[in-house]
Formats: sequence, structure tokens, C-alpha cells
Amino acid sequence: MVTLGDIRQARERIKAVAIHTPLLPAKFGPANLYFKCENLQLGGAFKIRGAYNNLAELPPDVRARGVTAYSSGNHAQAVALSAKLFGVPATIVMLDQSVAEKVAQTKEYGAEVIFGGNSSENIKACAEKIAAERGMTLIPPFNHPGTIAGQGTVGVEILEDLPEVEAIVVPIGGGGLISGIATAVKETRPSVRVIGVEPDGAPTMFESLRAGRLVTLPGTNTIADGLKPVRAGDLTFAAVQKYVDDVVLVSDSAILEAVTQLAKQEKLVVEPSGAASFAAVRSGQVVVSGPTVCVLSGGNITADLLRSL
Repeated sequence: MVTLGDIRQARERIKAVAIHTPLLPAKFGPANLYFKCENLQLGGAFKIRGAYNNLAELPPDVRARGVTAYSSGNHAQAVALSAKLFGVPATIVMLDQSVAEKVAQTKEYGAEVIFGGNSSENIKACAEKIAAERGMTLIPPFNHPGTIAGQGTVGVEILEDLPEVEAIVVPIGGGGLISGIATAVKETRPSVRVIGVEPDGAPTMFESLRAGRLVTLPGTNTIADGLKPVRAGDLTFAAVQKYVDDVVLVSDSAILEAVTQLAKQEKLVVEPSGAASFAAVRSGQVVVSGPTVCVLSGGNITADLLRSL
């Protein structure tokens, strides 16, 4: 499993690229509520942390052969941007129904985009095939030590900026972000509660925890396109089992209400996946008492949704 030492090493690798994002007190939320604004991160989401850390760890000759990845959107952009910064080729496999803006931005960073199917398992298999055929290195979106360690730098920053924090609320897709944050936090200050949030239409980690083993959902259905893998990873599941205090579910309507309040009152543009943490607070799934941080994991909102707010 990833350790605090791995996360500290990742921070050194990515410090020249990843932004130390602001931790802002909520203007209209409950007292003691703060937002960790990864929506303001390079590439529009936390994913650059893990993606860049992975590429930085590769031997130069291996990295030069190029990288591939599979993603619904934010990891795709992060790998494409990281590859551009290193000057190496990238081929990204995306869902057939990936958000058009995320596809366009991935291409804008210089990556080749291939559509590989309508589920996370389909695009994973496609990316693995490309890696084998082209001699590229696969950069996994969540179930990889380098990815988890990079994402864990979010937790280090929270502890530095708000030492009195008592709880951290984190959206869960495949579990890379919460695994890294929970590892960093629990190995530094075990008393801090770490709570995961999933859409009720994509309860991947929730159902795995309930079963006591990794489960594969037959499908997922949620507006939060970054939170809908049908299966978590063995590394992320183990970390969540060990370190995470609770995982709660929120509805799509609660997520949309959170997106709206963040935009209109907090003046923060956050995509549905990134707003799931705040949705859990607004809907009462997470009760704020002492200093509590909601991680706003991404801001790559669609133009249509932004206009509708």
C-alpha cells in the first residue's frame, strides 16, 4: 500500500507543476465548512497530481515511447497535459459518451483520442491493448501507487492549511483521490475523519464495502460523469477499508443543487463530480460540527449545464 513517505516524494516531483490550491471558508454554508478548490487546479481537476507523478517516475527512455490511459474525462486531460509537458506522445481511450468539452480539451493538449466503449471496463481493456501493441506505458486513473500517491498530496495541503481540521469529505469515483487523502491524513493525524461520497446511481465503493469484497456493478447512471466506474481497484478498496470512516450516497438532484449553490453563492464553478462532497453536507448525509473540508475535485463543467444554472 502507498505510504505517507510515498506521498511526500510525490509532492516533490509535482511541486513545479501542480498548484497548491486554496482552502476557502464557505460564504453561505454551515459554520466551520471549508472548500479545497481542486476545481482551480491545472487542467481543471485534481487528476494532474497523480498523472504527472506517474510520468515523472518513469525512466526517460520508457517515457519517450509514450503513454496511454483510459478515462471518462478528467484523467484523460491530466495525462494528455502531463505528456505534453514532458514532450512525449499520448493516446487516450475515452468513453463513447464522454463529455464533448473534456474530449476537446484532451485533444487540445495534443493527445490522440480513441473511443473505446460505454463502460470503464471496456475502455480499460482497450487501453491495455494499445499499451501492449505500441509499447506505451499505461497510466491508470486510480488503481496504481503512483496515482494514489500523487492524489494524496491534496491531504498534505489540507493538513498544512487547516491544522485544526476534524473531517474531510471526498468524492469517490475509482477511489484514487480518497485513498491518497486518507493515507496522508490518517498516517499524520488519525483522529481526523475521512468520509467518502458516491452518487446513488454509482455506489461502487459503497457496495464493495457492504459486501466485504470488490464488486463489479452491472452499470452506473449518474450526472457525475467522473464518479461512475463500475468497479473500484484492489489498492483503492484496501486503502478505503483501512482508513476511511464512512461512505455515503447522494442523489443526482442533490448534486445539481450543490453545483448551483457553489456557482451562485460561493462563486465557484464546480462540475457535478466535484460537487458531490458538498452535496453530502447540504443533504444532511454529513453533519458539520468542527472544522470540515469538502474537496471540490473538479471544475470541468459543460457549457450547457453552466448556462442552465
